[in-house]
Amino acid sequence: MENEKKQKVGFNIIKDAPTDGHKGFGIGSLSLENISPVFVDVEAEEAFIDVGAMHGRSQIERKIRFSPDRSTVPEEGAKLYWLVWVTVDRKEEGLYYAGVGACEMVINRPERRGYKSMPEHVNHMDKSLKGKIIVDHMDDKSKMILSDFLKNYNEEFWRLSSDELKSALQTEK
Repeated sequence: MENEKKQKVGFNIIKDAPTDGHKGFGIGSLSLENISPVFVDVEAEEAFIDVGAMHGRSQIERKIRFSPDRSTVPEEGAKLYWLVWVTVDRKEEGLYYAGVGACEMVINRPERRGYKSMPEHVNHMDKSLKGKIIVDHMDDKSKMILSDFLKNYNEEFWRLSSDELKSALQTEK
């Protein structure tokens, strides 16, 4: 019964700028209201949003001790994930996927060890906010899972997205 009532977590949608016409405190700071963390589980061939990743507290990251050195994570039992920072923006026609920055994560749940590069996460989040597309280091299977998720999540967002994003996620099926 609990699974039936599970709420669909959605993309953070941008609001009207709270500082329109206001030149005081907060001008020039970044707003994270229009960015969402999308996880790509390569093994399970699924993608999902987990807003806990905004603070390093997603379901996947809980109870895992992370290292910036991938070689410290035992290969046996390790699972590859991509944390993809997806930015939604607005143009005249409507909302669209504006920026995408993918970051590799390896989690070994039985050993409670994992790999992630915090500088990469911060830089790719920042670039996603600035409308950049960073997915060229992803494998084709992961790109396909991500593109299918984005298309199925909201066809209109996908339709209005740039050709650059669509071609970057294009795979040879």
